[in-house]
Amino acid sequence: MSKLLSVLFLLFFKVIIAQVGINTTVPLSTLDINGNLTVKEIGIANANIPGSGTFLGGTTSSPSLINDGIYISLTPSGANNSFSLPNAVNFPGRTYILRNISGSEDVLLYTTSGNLFFSKNSKDPTASPIVMPFNGDLKTLILISDGINWTYIF
Repeated sequence: MSKLLSVLFLLFFKVIIAQVGINTTVPLSTLDINGNLTVKEIGIANANIPGSGTFLGGTTSSPSLINDGIYISLTPSGANNSFSLPNAVNFPGRTYILRNISGSEDVLLYTTSGNLFFSKNSKDPTASPIVMPFNGDLKTLILISDGINWTYIF
């Protein structure tokens, strides 16, 4: 009886660490998706999505906190052009795709708790805030928490 319970116990844990495949019978990663992927979008007013609306910036002293969604459209307006990422330590692996959707205002992007920004493969941090211009290369950024700081790709 003890041996049977031991075998069942081991089989139970084998299932726990199994891979999940969506639209595939042979997943090659922990999560393997063969098809389209929809992620949560924030910041665009869409009549077809209840509760949707623009994501407005805050002031430099009180930036709007980015803490939900994956693809986030940022709307700066005058002095209310500041946004802040959460503490990278609390969200290792978290990924955001940010886009400044203004046609005339820059976004100032901060990070909380003294986290730093690192561009792509740079070993030197970028000064905070990152300026996301309305008409330049940093208009759209992908940011990934490494568990200590934020790495950004443009």
